[in-house]
Amino acid sequence: MARRDRMRLGAFLYPGGHHVAAWRHPSSQADAGINAAHYRQIARIAEAAKFDLLFLADGVSIRGDDLDALSRTAIRYVGQFEPLTLLSHLSAVTERIGLVATASTTYNEPFHVARKFASLDHLSGGRAGWNLVTSADPREAWNFSRESHLAHANRYARAEEFVDVVRGLWDSYADDAFVRDRETGRFFDPDKLGLLAHAGAHFSVRGPLNVPRPPQGHPVVVQAGSSEAGKALAARTAEVIFTAQQTLEDAVDFYGDVKHRMARHGRNPDHLKIMPGAFPVVGRTSAEAQDKFASLQELIHPVVGRALLQQLIGADLSAYPDDALVPDLPETDGGKSRQDLFLRLARREGLTIRALYLRAASARGHWTIVGTPAQIADALQERFEAYGADGFNIMPPTLPGGLDDFVSLVIPELRRRGLFREAYEGTTLRENLGLPRPADRFSTPHAASDRGAA
Repeated sequence: MARRDRMRLGAFLYPGGHHVAAWRHPSSQADAGINAAHYRQIARIAEAAKFDLLFLADGVSIRGDDLDALSRTAIRYVGQFEPLTLLSHLSAVTERIGLVATASTTYNEPFHVARKFASLDHLSGGRAGWNLVTSADPREAWNFSRESHLAHANRYARAEEFVDVVRGLWDSYADDAFVRDRETGRFFDPDKLGLLAHAGAHFSVRGPLNVPRPPQGHPVVVQAGSSEAGKALAARTAEVIFTAQQTLEDAVDFYGDVKHRMARHGRNPDHLKIMPGAFPVVGRTSAEAQDKFASLQELIHPVVGRALLQQLIGADLSAYPDDALVPDLPETDGGKSRQDLFLRLARREGLTIRALYLRAASARGHWTIVGTPAQIADALQERFEAYGADGFNIMPPTLPGGLDDFVSLVIPELRRRGLFREAYEGTTLRENLGLPRPADRFSTPHAASDRGAA
């Protein structure tokens, strides 16, 4: 069945680009992680191209213990801005593009997350989104007075309750509670304020939030986990999923699985946009695209490639040489879906450790597409029209060069095919994604039904 909707596009920003060696490439900004002018430039490029959103990943530790490897990389949360601070800055130099930042449910409290994203939604005029993660890296525990990371199942149990508390806090007030009537001296209507009074297994939160209800009602909730627990959480709570699949078959299976699960929570499948990552290397000819990709691959330091792979699969490979086939490994308690993706890839293609880390170094398990504008548009269109995605989180290999290439070469081709917008539909992230605005609980007592709230 032909699709009647259009493709959604996010610009997923790693400081100098997504390739593990991007910072070494002449088309990237080497100091991008702390260069505000660099981020302003790429935010404006993405908004001029009518991307739905900017997406910033985050972690609350440096990922890795190998100082030699860490000192040679710029993508493992080394030397870069805290994302909400950065998006608050970018909200002042953009007008329509969505602003999505990552915040962990394991190493935050619900009140913090609710307050910060409500504030960003007000600052941006309704363009905020929260990428909910449970944290896969055990090193994060050591920065929060914990000796060990929570087990995977416990992290997701906490996340389930966390998101309900955050949404409850966003509903502390009616939309029109703040009357600010100078004549009567009434700043807000007390009848339009409600205490959350939440008491659960993980949190006790009285409320109310000390920020008025966000312009979008709720900032858009994004979720990035693809394990069984991640899919269950997404089906109940997410409005956008950022995921990774290598093949069309896997993408279609994931899409159908998550959308089908939504019915258990009384949710409309159209109210969840599945946007897997796509790492496009664009050339005016196939040979030019392959040359661009090869030039990046040549910059991968072996120490960096191996360390990145070990972090992604949650296993120590030091006992094996680079030319050994990837061994059987026990299941990790970190990021289960990403470990499974890489191990299945290694089995399917018979990859050595070196070959697998070269594959990981480009997009860390996301879909790598190398080709001409038409070839890349063909690939995106096939996955979109097969219901393997509602759109894509575009992961430029380098920044700003890789984003410039996609905007100037691929987006015109997508528009020629009628797949991508010419202009924004609205002013908020929800309007541009085609998502409903949650009604406040004061005007509609059962407004939470489509949000999957408990």
